[in-house]
Amino acid sequence: MHFRLKYWLPAILMGVLISVFSTHFFSSERTAHFIIPILHRLFPSASHHALHLVHVGIRKAAHVLEFGAFSIAVFHGLRADRSGWRLNWALITLLIAVCYASLDEVHQIFVPFRQPSFRDVLIDSAGALLAQVFVWAYARLHPNSGPESGRVDAVDQPAASA
Repeated sequence: MHFRLKYWLPAILMGVLISVFSTHFFSSERTAHFIIPILHRLFPSASHHALHLVHVGIRKAAHVLEFGAFSIAVFHGLRADRSGWRLNWALITLLIAVCYASLDEVHQIFVPFRQPSFRDVLIDSAGALLAQVFVWAYARLHPNSGPESGRVDAVDQPAASA
């Protein structure tokens, strides 16, 4: 049990971080209090509406990044001490990420100053999918990374007998 936990620890920590970001402390109203003034300093001639749109863009980019990192961490947990890339690992990772994104939005029903959004689930899922494309590409470019040979398999297939 302890042996496998070390592979899942990054995913657990990312899940906790995502949950913290879902609290009222990171609501749009709260983040606007420090992001909008920074944006105003960087772009003094920008309209309030333009600054608001950039703020929204930053928040949505954060969704992509946090669920991308979560997706990579979940893939790491699934792969554990094995090497390479397998389609079923990526699909299970995406399923876990989409479920967690959905759970995160349901959680926001009960959080003051937050509201659930199906669009955010889609954005989170896109971040997880994009991260899995990067994981696949990395495995293709670095076949010897990982604890063993680093073989990249499109799918889990039984070894052919000679």
